[in-house]
Amino acid sequence: MKALIIFILLTLSNGIAFAGDDLSASSRISAKGLQLQSERLKVIAQNIANADTPGRTANEAPYSRKVIQVTTKYNEELNAQVTEVDKIASDHSRYKLKYEPHHPSADENGYVKYPNVDHVLEMADAKEAQRSYEANLSALEIARANKSKILEALK
Repeated sequence: MKALIIFILLTLSNGIAFAGDDLSASSRISAKGLQLQSERLKVIAQNIANADTPGRTANEAPYSRKVIQVTTKYNEELNAQVTEVDKIASDHSRYKLKYEPHHPSADENGYVKYPNVDHVLEMADAKEAQRSYEANLSALEIARANKSKILEALK
């Protein structure tokens, strides 16, 4: 029994996870969630930054809104379902048309194509990603605090 406790102490203090360590698994699951939400925020920032970028000419398409497509996979090491970025795709919704006949990118009717980015939608997505990031961060902090409590109890 004493050898098992020493093994657990060494394992936890060195940050090395072993198969039955649910706290380490929960930390890694939370870390995957942090990565996903960080990627979402990066794509949202790109969308907002390019929201007013038309094509250079009337025939060139403007920036297309990007969206993250995720997939859920079973991770045997964690014994849990984890969500990961599958790919970043372009949103194929309609571009916004503005009547600006003197703009260099205007077509023969005077309309300029602007990106299909909606600031309100992007800000709502950013807020949701932020909340999810904070929830994963809280779960990670709780798991680390519990690991510390286990180490203290075993001393």
